[in-house]
Amino acid sequence: MIEMTIDGIAFDAATMSPIVMLLDTEGRRALPIWISQEQAKAIKMAMEQQTSPRPLTHDLMVSIVSHWELELNRVVIHSLQDNTYYATLQTGKGEASKDIDARPSDAIVLALRLDAPIWVMEEVVADASIPADRDADEEERRAFRQFLDNLNPGDFAQF
Repeated sequence: MIEMTIDGIAFDAATMSPIVMLLDTEGRRALPIWISQEQAKAIKMAMEQQTSPRPLTHDLMVSIVSHWELELNRVVIHSLQDNTYYATLQTGKGEASKDIDARPSDAIVLALRLDAPIWVMEEVVADASIPADRDADEEERRAFRQFLDNLNPGDFAQF
């Protein structure tokens, strides 16, 4: 699994649909997740630590989690099927733990509100991420090409 943070909300240039951008901790890979306007607003409010005069759905969930002294240990985005991401809230109380199915957008809001880490399965990152640091990727490619250019058959004898 790869830990990721919320990089921000972007918009699809063609459809103007909001996209939450997750970024790996090294700043190398970004994972775009298309969301609704309402979900974008909830994520933005959580990022800016804003609250509404009356509790919204995510605020209610945070209150329930806090009232029952549960912990949100982490959010895991575990799969991508037919262009739909799937996530799990990994919760706990004492020794007991429970995974709860959730939409990634809802899970992200709760992670922000409850200060929980967001993890993404490596297969999802491999399948759906985009380069966030093209210069670092190109430097890595150059270094690998140089390594291959300097490799000779005798180097394998030591293995």
